[in-house]
Amino acid sequence: MDEGNAPAIWSDPQVAALEAQVTAVEAELLDAEVDVATLRVELDNLAIVHHRRLGPLYERLDELDALVAEAVAARSGSADDIRKALEARAAVSPMPDLDDLMDAFADGPAPVPEAEVRRVKPSDEARRLFRELARRAHPDLAQDAAEKERRGDFIARVNAAYASGDVAALMTLDEEWTTGGPGATVEAPDRLEWLRTRLGLLTARREQLDAERSALMGGPMGQLLALAPDDPDGLLEHLAEQLLSRIEKREGELAGLLG
Repeated sequence: MDEGNAPAIWSDPQVAALEAQVTAVEAELLDAEVDVATLRVELDNLAIVHHRRLGPLYERLDELDALVAEAVAARSGSADDIRKALEARAAVSPMPDLDDLMDAFADGPAPVPEAEVRRVKPSDEARRLFRELARRAHPDLAQDAAEKERRGDFIARVNAAYASGDVAALMTLDEEWTTGGPGATVEAPDRLEWLRTRLGLLTARREQLDAERSALMGGPMGQLLALAPDDPDGLLEHLAEQLLSRIEKREGELAGLLG
């Protein structure tokens, strides 16, 4: 046996085993990337719909709370009731000037941005394209700083297209990446060290994604989604019904105080 070739022969099983491990971790990471990106899109859109559907009801309830507290304070005259009335009024969103309201109605309803009206849910095709682009163009695949930056800018565009559910844009980006070239891979004898480095980067990125997912689900919209992951719209309707019931009771209470 030629001793000069011994290290290469000895390292082959290590490279093969590490290749398999990196491939498995890559696949898991890609699934996590898609899941977190999809969750981010879903929570962003849930927040928009939540604000549009329930925001006015919360504002009406706050106004009624203030009116009830003020009516109670006017009746009792106690310092404690007056303090509570002032606190309730401070919590109410300031009402627009009447003249401004009349001008707004005269001009017609203000146009609402499309992103605030349309509920976006990436399709299966969008998910497939996003996953494929993330697999091929992820910045962690590059070692050169300029190439990392190029990939980072490209993936930012991919994320934006996925967030809007734009399959056509994703297809265009896929074609752009294909024609632009993915960059060279690292071959032996540096391959073993590159695989070790890449495994560390992939593991670190997976930990970041897990932390991001936990943070998203721990936020207000994440906690709301967790209550009805399969039917968030139905949950919003249920919450709206509860708020309307509370508003009705508050209006009755106010009417009794103003009797």
